[in-house]
Formats: sequence, structure tokens, C-alpha cells
Amino acid sequence: MTLPQSLSIATLLGMMALFIWGRFRYDVTAIIALLAALLLGIVKPEDAFRGFSDDIVVIVGSALVISGAVQRSGVLERALRKVSRHVTRVRSQLLVLTGTVGVASALVKNIGALAMLMPASFQMAKRNDTSPSVFLMPMSFAALLGGLMTLVGTSPNIIVSRVREQMTGHPFGMFDYTPVGLGLFVIGLVYLRFAYRLVPRDRRAAATMGEALDITGYVTEVVLPAGSPAVGETVQAFLDRHEGEIVLTQMLRAGLRSAPGMAMTLEEGDTLILSGAPDALERAIATDRLAYEGEGREAAQEQRDKDKGSSTGEIGVIEAVVNMGGMLEGQTAGRLNLQRMFGVNLVAISRRGERLSRRLANTVLRAGDVVVLQGPLDTMPERLRQLDCLPLAERDLRLGSRRTTWLPILVLGGAMFLTAMGWVPVAVAFFAAAGLVMATGAISPREAYDHVEWPILIMLGALIPVSDTLRTTGASEVIATGLAHVATTLPAWGAVALILAATMAVTPFLNNAATVLVMAPIAAQFAGDLGYRPEAFLMATAVGAGCDFLTPIGHQCNTLVMGPGGYRFADYARLGAPLSLLVLVLGTPLILFFWPLA
Repeated sequence: MTLPQSLSIATLLGMMALFIWGRFRYDVTAIIALLAALLLGIVKPEDAFRGFSDDIVVIVGSALVISGAVQRSGVLERALRKVSRHVTRVRSQLLVLTGTVGVASALVKNIGALAMLMPASFQMAKRNDTSPSVFLMPMSFAALLGGLMTLVGTSPNIIVSRVREQMTGHPFGMFDYTPVGLGLFVIGLVYLRFAYRLVPRDRRAAATMGEALDITGYVTEVVLPAGSPAVGETVQAFLDRHEGEIVLTQMLRAGLRSAPGMAMTLEEGDTLILSGAPDALERAIATDRLAYEGEGREAAQEQRDKDKGSSTGEIGVIEAVVNMGGMLEGQTAGRLNLQRMFGVNLVAISRRGERLSRRLANTVLRAGDVVVLQGPLDTMPERLRQLDCLPLAERDLRLGSRRTTWLPILVLGGAMFLTAMGWVPVAVAFFAAAGLVMATGAISPREAYDHVEWPILIMLGALIPVSDTLRTTGASEVIATGLAHVATTLPAWGAVALILAATMAVTPFLNNAATVLVMAPIAAQFAGDLGYRPEAFLMATAVGAGCDFLTPIGHQCNTLVMGPGGYRFADYARLGAPLSLLVLVLGTPLILFFWPLA
């Protein structure tokens, strides 16, 4: 073994030790590893930053943006609410999520399936008052196992199919992977159903200042438009359908205010004064297509501004506190004419210890009231200064924001279809999809960038050239040669198991496609030297390359959930090591049963 090869292996081992130690954050550890590789001369300066242009960085960043747009659309949230009424236990919910993401991963790229279903896990975790980390890592592992079932589920399957075609003239077909992949998928679901407790329950994404706010009792005013599902319902049916999460405190019909009776029927044009938590109010307004009071005036003002050639900027909402002695104290929004004079709309009010029932425009504001103001975000700081309001720490508040519905789902579905058909590379499709959801307003640029886990991207960009030193120094060939010598002394099933284990061990250091390119020729050589058919060895290579359950860096799915789940590097091995052993012990006989050596 040459000095560069020894230095490459030593650098990677040192990097793994730092990850496991946990003294530095994962992106800082990756930077340290890159600097060490540069100082040792195993990474050339001109290659130091090429990892940031790698496809995996683009895919993960784009997938986070698309996932944010899907979450904001609320489509999966509404579907989930129907399921969660019948599935309430964490283990049952976990089985639903892992089973769904696994099946979806067999039909489309596993990274896309995971990005689409991550918002559902956030909602289930919120309803259970638990951490999303309970669901996210098991979902990632299920996505990896689901991708093993078909040709298009993961990139290694496609590469292995081409290697078989080169050797025998017959590639693997779409469902040739299904018997082995389905068996491992079922084994994995059973394991994850019980072993999810191995993930520490205190893992959470980094908290924001906004999450420290405990403001839940908002009151908002909405109008019931034509075509709303609530038109024709009784008040009781309306509240029951929203599971009692909101309260109808007052209703106005034809200008007359009344306390609504439970048997009263809602009609088009009714003005409803609703109270509840922000998320509950936003869900009810989006589901029933209710209109905020003042939205018509706001739309007219926007049109007038456009006709004048001026831009209103991105419309959003900001929470603020009414300041003592400020312009709003002792005044009403109607008296101040906020929309016409200041270009903002009062969407909701929260007053501690009191449930408000008057119309928002007629509610006298007090010092300490929390208000939600809607308007152009670029002018909002100046408006808050004029109104003498104190802005609160920014948090994810969708109350009063505009929401699209099916558009993000359709965009993501189109991207996954194009990649499944092989017409567009995954990175290009996901990057285009992320750009499209921003361009169409499904998610604002500001929200999109907030959803990107930048430390994850830094870690990936720094580690790619470090990991690639195994290939550039020839260390991977030395390892492969050693394996070949060992395999010649083993029985046939032992050689298959060795290929499977070696591929799983190499995957964390190379991306899975590179792993297959290194290991598939070795597997084929094993088969030829031992006088056996190559299919079992190639299948073992595909399974091993698709099953990185030990680190967050070997596959995009594991990387995607690291930030949102708040995981540490060593958490993956806690849940993944037993699963890796199961794949090795049970996967070998499965492969040999469906793909005999003779």
C-alpha cells in the first residue's frame, strides 16, 4: 500500500472518529476533514470545492425546497388528518408512514418519495406531541429498502442491470429485483415497527426563537364565499368537522350580529369570527376556502398599484405586539383604516386571558395585544415603525398567508415521472421543480431558503472530495484485491455474503453509484473465478449499495432527514447496525433462493 493510499484511509477513519465523538458539528467536522486532506496532499487544491457542484448537493437542497412547498400546500396534511382519526398510536402511525414511503420508493426515486412524505411525519409528530425524529430516520431506511424493489427505485439497480447486460447480453428487468427487495422491505418494516425506540427521543431540529412563543388563542374574521364546503352545514357540523379545534364566537348575517346556535345553518356571505390556535384556524380557512375580511380590498389595492406600475412585493404576515402609548393602543383597525392608510390588513388578534368576540375592525386594541398583520414584506418594517408595534421573533405562521393546493404535488410528480422514464437526470428534474414551485408562488423565495439545511449542504460539499480519495489514490482497488483473495477461500454462499457486506461497508464513503461501479466488476470476477452465474453476486452488489443504514452521508435520503430530525452522526448506527445485520443474514439466503448460482 502506497503512502497516499494509507493517508486516504487514515483521513477517513479520523473523520469517522470525529463524527462519532460529536465534539464539533457535522459541517465543521467535514471542513476539518477537507482541510486535512488538502494539507496531506491527497486532495488537490483545484479539486477541493468541486463537491459543491456535485449532483447530490443539488438534489438534497432542491428536495428540501420541494418538501417545504408540499408541506405549505396542506394537501398531505388534510389527507393525513383522515388517516390519523383511525391510527392514533405512534407505532401504528410509523407503520403507515414507512409502508407508504417504501411502496412509493419502488415506483419513483426514493429521495423524491421521502421528500413528498416528510411533511406528513411532521404533522403526525405534532399531533402526538412528539419529536419528528421518531418517524424520519425509519422513513429514510424504509425508502432505501423500498428502492430495492424495482429497476427505477434507486440508481445502483440501473447500473447493475447494465453490468449484467454487458456480461450476459440480458439486463435485469423492471421487476427482477422485486422478490429479493420485497422480502427485505417486509423484514425492514417489522424491524422498524419495534426498534424505532433505539433513536433517542430527545432528538429535535434546532429550535428557532419563534418556537419559544406560546401564543395560541388567536381570533380572526372570515367570510363564507360561494362554493365553500361549509355553506349549508349547521354550526355543529362545521365545528365537528374541524374536530373542535376552533370556536365560532360570533356570526354576522346581513349586518346583524348574533350568537350562533348549534342548529343554525351557515349561508353564503356570512361573516364568522373564529378563535383557536393559528394552525387550526389556518387549516379551517384553507379547507373551507374561507376569505379573510379585507382580502377583497387588498386585492383591489394590489391591482391599483400594478396599474400604476409599482410593485407590492411579496405578501406575507408578521406577528407584532401593540406598544404602550403607540398609535394602535385604544384604537380600532376600522377607525384607523389600516388597509387604506398603511397598506396592511389586520388578520388576527390574540389577547391573553380573554376570548374576543367583536369584529376585528371594531375591537379596541390594548397594549400587549398580539396582532397578525398582512401586507408587503418589504414595507412591513416601516409600517410597524409607523404603528409603533414591536415585531415578534419570526416563526412559521401561515395564518393569513396565501396557499396553493395541488401545484407542488403536481410539480413533484412530474419531476419524478421524468426521472423514472430516464428522460431527465434526477438533479436537473429536482432543481427545475424547486425553481418552478418558487416561480409559481407555491412557496416564496424567503421560505424556500429557510427550508434548506445549509449545514447539510456544506457537509456534503466538503466530504465528497475527501471520500473520493479512496478512488483517486487507488485505495479502493487495494481493498478490492484483498477481498478477492479472501473470497477464493470461502464457500459460494460466503462469497455472496462477503460481496454484500463489503458493498455495504464501502457505500458510506462513496456515493452508491460509485460503489456499484467499483464493486460490480469485482462481483462479476468472483462469479467467473468460482464458475457460478453472476446474477446472485450482482444482486448482492445492488442490495449492498442501496442499504447504507450506518451514516448520514452514504445516501441522500439519510442526509435529507438529518437536519429536520436533529440527528447526530452516531444515531444512525444505533438504529441501522441491527438492520444492516438483518439484511446481511437474511438477504444472502433470499438472493441465493431467487437467483441460484448454477
